[in-house]
Amino acid sequence: MDALDEQIVNILSRDGRASFSEVGRQVGLSTNAAAARVRKLESAGVILGYRAVLAAEAPSGDTGIETFIDVRLRPEQDSEAFLGWVSSEPAVRDAVHVTGPYDYLLRVVVRDTTELDRFLRRLKAGGGVSQSQTRLALRSPR
Repeated sequence: MDALDEQIVNILSRDGRASFSEVGRQVGLSTNAAAARVRKLESAGVILGYRAVLAAEAPSGDTGIETFIDVRLRPEQDSEAFLGWVSSEPAVRDAVHVTGPYDYLLRVVVRDTTELDRFLRRLKAGGGVSQSQTRLALRSPR
């Protein structure tokens, strides 16, 4: 991934509905070149998908709980299947593959501890997770 790809990813992470022509305009590429870059990022697994976050699902202001969840997958769990599962979960804001004793680090935003508990149960039952460790964000520089 080069600097141009990073610019494209940043644009699409802010506005997943940005057209190829808009992306191209912002990074100095033609519409076709921008489309080719986006498709390459999708094929490489850098861009996993696009989703709508509904106002009813999104925490507003300080009412949400931001959490960081270290995840260890079950030995038989396929990483691609896990990432597919993660991409379908509206609470997951980011999922990164990491080194160390865990496989992934998730950044998750939920409304309250009840929703966090439900998410953790789904993570283990449907996500193929054998172990997790959850940390709550107390404050953010934002």
